[in-house]
Amino acid sequence: MAFAGKHSLLIPCAALLAIFIAGANGIDIFLEWDVAADTTIKPLSVDQPVITINGMFPGPLINSTTNDFVHVNVFNNLDEPLLFTWNGIQQRLNSWQDGVSGTNCPILPRKNWTYVFQVKDQIGSFFYFPSINFQKAGGGFGPIRVNNRIVISVPFPKPEAEFDLLIGDWFYDDYKKTRSMANTSLTAYNAIPDVILMNGKGPFGYQMTREPESFTVTKGMTYRFRISNVGSVFSFNFRIQNHKMVLVETEGSYTNQITLRSLDVHVGQSYSVLVTADQNEADYYIVASPKLISTNDSSNLVGLGVLHYSNSKSQVTGPLPIGPDPFDLDFSMNQAKSVRWNLTAGAARPNPQGTFNVSNVTLSQTFILQGSKAEISGWPRYVINNVSYLTLETPLKLADYFVNGSGVYQLDWFPTNSVNDEATRGVSVVTGNHKGWIELVFNNNLDVIDSWHLDGFGFHVVGFGIGEWAPESRSTYNLFDPVVRSTVQVYPGGWTAVYAFLDNPGMWNLRSQLLQNWFLGQELYIRVHNSDPNPAKERPPPENLLLCGQCKFLHLKLVLLS
Repeated sequence: MAFAGKHSLLIPCAALLAIFIAGANGIDIFLEWDVAADTTIKPLSVDQPVITINGMFPGPLINSTTNDFVHVNVFNNLDEPLLFTWNGIQQRLNSWQDGVSGTNCPILPRKNWTYVFQVKDQIGSFFYFPSINFQKAGGGFGPIRVNNRIVISVPFPKPEAEFDLLIGDWFYDDYKKTRSMANTSLTAYNAIPDVILMNGKGPFGYQMTREPESFTVTKGMTYRFRISNVGSVFSFNFRIQNHKMVLVETEGSYTNQITLRSLDVHVGQSYSVLVTADQNEADYYIVASPKLISTNDSSNLVGLGVLHYSNSKSQVTGPLPIGPDPFDLDFSMNQAKSVRWNLTAGAARPNPQGTFNVSNVTLSQTFILQGSKAEISGWPRYVINNVSYLTLETPLKLADYFVNGSGVYQLDWFPTNSVNDEATRGVSVVTGNHKGWIELVFNNNLDVIDSWHLDGFGFHVVGFGIGEWAPESRSTYNLFDPVVRSTVQVYPGGWTAVYAFLDNPGMWNLRSQLLQNWFLGQELYIRVHNSDPNPAKERPPPENLLLCGQCKFLHLKLVLLS
């Protein structure tokens, strides 16, 4: 009996070990995407091309578990080059797959290319979108979920269902016309979108060809909404009529769980909230109203969807739920400060999030970055420290690897702690100290809420303030439980400070998430280099690497040399 009992115990232990190993190693997910400009999908009643993936707008969900390998074979059926970037996916040791102009050659029309990346040591809510040619304004975006491994607990009960909700502003003009106007006219600074869409659908009650977005719930059940701002211009305030929300996650970090009536979501950001269907069985408004602009209940610029109880017999009516004053930045900043890291929750790894402490770090670098706008040779540009980024035909990553940057960019000429006397254009590439802590201070000299994103890393959001940042501002930092995310807002006339640990070698894009700002130059690249030959350094280029610019004929040289 003892012998049998011993083996009966070993069998479930062995099964558990197999599950643990499989979960730790991840699986391969294979996707094929046909990207096209479709004029039959009309979010509104206007005729315009919409960028679809496999005929879908928004595009298909990438549903993964931490450590999975994702293979996305992209067929470009547009009439212009295309790249996708994976907003918030850190691409550990692998900026070759980052999908921005400084790291990848574009996929040419009628060609295909396969991205391969690992969602390593991450959980949470993210999204993807086309990163060049202003194409994000035409669609092509979609949700990404990275789920916990089975051996890592989630710090809240399993919801009845999960909903992806991509909300963003939208123009009546097609993205090519909007792009042309942005690039050639000084009035581009004042380009205002025409409507706010929810999952590619116009507001409830608005004349359009698609039904408004609606989510069906059952009374008494709790649901997870993964909300992303996929727009180009507006931050928005999100709320659901008569329902409270519990904030639980943002961009790969579990948060302290706070109950909210409404939530500000800034361009490029993602959040998860839990909503319990605890009201009378009826229909209720889901609202996304823009910040820093006056609207009313009938405005096109108020996104409207419906929370539909399964036994509801009535259509939603009446006034919209009142949100905060859209010009009340104190409300927004105080809410942002209340978004804290859940130090006891498990992350993608078994150790809790709070293991990674920033209260006693030694900073090796500080970049003070002023975001503003300028005219350069009569053209509209957005600048950082009075420098507008100049996009080259040769991706920086290729130049860095194959020719040590020679003839393409000059390292560290960009002023990281001062402002140029005159606005100029240049290829801005700066050194990030490998395995050093960097402090990034974003100053916003614009009259809108800016939003900054760093590829390749999650950063600790340690401080917000109004006015000019100064070294004394550090006394106001939250170094105990700052939330970790990859996109952070900067209020007009204010500053935001973040800490990042640069342990991920590569060429990484730091940019404004406001599409026009990014398109017109508000970006730079941080080169995090590790010369150590140990395996911790970045992976070599993939076998299917695309070549262009000065590296276009490099494969012929390599063949001859071999």
